Amino acid sequence: MFKVNAETKKILVPLISIVAGFLVGAVIMLLWSYNPILAYTSMFSSALGNMNGLGETIREATPLIFTAIGFSIASSAGFFNIGLSGQAQGGWLAAIWIALANPHMPKYILLPYAIIVGTLVGAAIAGIAGVLRAYFGTNEVIVTIMVNYIVLYSCQYLMQNVMNKNLRVSTDATKTVSNNGTLRLDWLSNIFGGSRINAGIFLALIALVVFWFIMKKTVTGFEIKAVGLNPFASRYAGMSAKKNIIISMLLSGAFAGLGGVVQGLGTYQNHFTQTTSVDIGFDGMSVSLLGGGTALGILLAALLFSILKIGGLGMQTLAGIPYEIVSIVIAAIIFFVAINYVIGLLFEKKKKNYNQPETIAKISNNSVDGPAVKVGKGGEV
Repeated sequence: MFKVNAETKKILVPLISIVAGFLVGAVIMLLWSYNPILAYTSMFSSALGNMNGLGETIREATPLIFTAIGFSIASSAGFFNIGLSGQAQGGWLAAIWIALANPHMPKYILLPYAIIVGTLVGAAIAGIAGVLRAYFGTNEVIVTIMVNYIVLYSCQYLMQNVMNKNLRVSTDATKTVSNNGTLRLDWLSNIFGGSRINAGIFLALIALVVFWFIMKKTVTGFEIKAVGLNPFASRYAGMSAKKNIIISMLLSGAFAGLGGVVQGLGTYQNHFTQTTSVDIGFDGMSVSLLGGGTALGILLAALLFSILKIGGLGMQTLAGIPYEIVSIVIAAIIFFVAINYVIGLLFEKKKKNYNQPETIAKISNNSVDGPAVKVGKGGEV
C-alpha cells in the first residue's frame, strides 16, 4: 500500500483505470492473435499524427464536453440524468430547424438564435424529469430513460410530418444549413487539414469555465452540491430542495442540448432520422465519471475518448484490428472507474503531522467550579 495525499489519489485512480483498460484491450488482442503494440501505435498516430486527425479528434471531443458537464451538474445534486441523449437530440433538431427556416437571416443573429433555442429545448426536456422528481418523487433514472425514447420518435415525427417539405431532401434527412447558420469556420478547418472541426470547441471551452464558475463560485452551485450531499440538512439550513432539483436538471439539460446543437450545426450541418439514441449522451456520462466531474478532468477525459474513437478507425484500417476492440477498451476503462474504491485501496492517505507545542494556558471560569486550571500538552489538565 502506498501513502499519498488526497489530491494525488484523485489523479492516480483514474490514471490507473485508463492503464488497466488498455491492458485489458491488449490481452484480448493477444488472445485473438493481434499485435497490441501495432494496434495502439496505429490508434494514436491516426488520432494525433496529422492535422486532419487532430482536428477530427477535437471535433469528436467537443459535444462530449457539453454532455459530460450536463451529467456532472445533475450528479452533483444527487441525480443520474440518463436522458442526455434525448436532450441533445432535441437541441440538435431545434437548432437545425431554426437555421433552415431562416437561411437569409444575418449570421450574427441566426447563429445565436439557433444555439439559444436548442439550449432551451434541451433544458425543457430535462426539466420534465426535474419537476416530476421535485413534486412527485418519481425516479429520475426511469423518467429520463423513457423520455429518451419519446424524444427519439417525436423528432422523427416532427421532421417527417411537421417540418416544411422545402426544408428536407427526403423523409429521412433535412437540407444542409446555409453558411449563416453553420458553426464551421473555413480558416479553422483549413488549419486542421480540412477536418470538420468547428467553432463548437470555443463554445465548449467557454462552457467549461462557466461550469467551473457556477459550481465553485456561486450560491446556486453551492446549494446544488449541498442538496446532493444531504438534502435533509440542506432543507434544515433553509435551502429549497425542490428549487435546486429543478435548477440542476434545467442546467444539465441545457448543456446537453448545447452538445446536440454543436453536433448539428457543426459536425453534420443537418438532421437525419436516428435509429437509436445519439451516442454523445451515454459517452458524455462516461467522460464525466472518468473526469471526476471537474472541468479539467472532463476536458482531458473527452480528449481521451475522442482519441479512442477516432484512432479506432485508423487501428481498423492500418492494423486490421476490429473496431469493436475500442469499445472493449472503453468499457474496461469505465469498469475500472466504477470500481475506483477497490483501486483506491492501493493507496493510503498520508496523515498530516500536526506539531502541537506544549503550552500552558489559564482558563478563567469565574471561580464557579474552582480556581483556574492549567492545560498542558494534548489538552491534559
